[in-house]
Amino acid sequence: MNAPRTHFLIALAVAAAALAGYGVWYAAVSAKSAEVADIQGQIDAATENASRIAAARAALAEVAGDEAKVQAYFVSEAGIVAFINSLESLGLSQKAAVSVLSVSAAGTPARPTLQLSLSVKGAFDAVMRTVGAIEYAPYDLSISTLSVGQDAKNSWHADLSLTVGSTPPAAATSTP
Repeated sequence: MNAPRTHFLIALAVAAAALAGYGVWYAAVSAKSAEVADIQGQIDAATENASRIAAARAALAEVAGDEAKVQAYFVSEAGIVAFINSLESLGLSQKAAVSVLSVSAAGTPARPTLQLSLSVKGAFDAVMRTVGAIEYAPYDLSISTLSVGQDAKNSWHADLSLTVGSTPPAAATSTP
């Protein structure tokens, strides 16, 4: 009678050992699963950050193109000579003579402007077409004063003051 009881106790000990082993193994697998879930969360966060960074770079590239288009409407202090030449050629295309009388910087550091005084001479229709072409030129400009007068029988002049939007001067950078 001792043998079945011994077999039963051995079977019970093996079952208890198997159950304890299963518990230890389950706890180890659960801990590793929690680590894997944490690492997966970090990977998801890093992937989301990378996609946000890529979207921001794409938006910046798009804005850079738009910024270049907007900057074309402003005259930099370095580009004033080209702007004056374009005004003079605008007058020549309308058969009028455009003379720049003065140029000065104005405005605030955040929103700089350039003040120009111009004189346009020629026939009445040429002078008025030139003034209109200057007013509607693709720049951020406004005519603040305009006076038109007749010099001789078929010779007219228009004196005008322009305010042209400008870009702030580039900040000096130094390299170490």
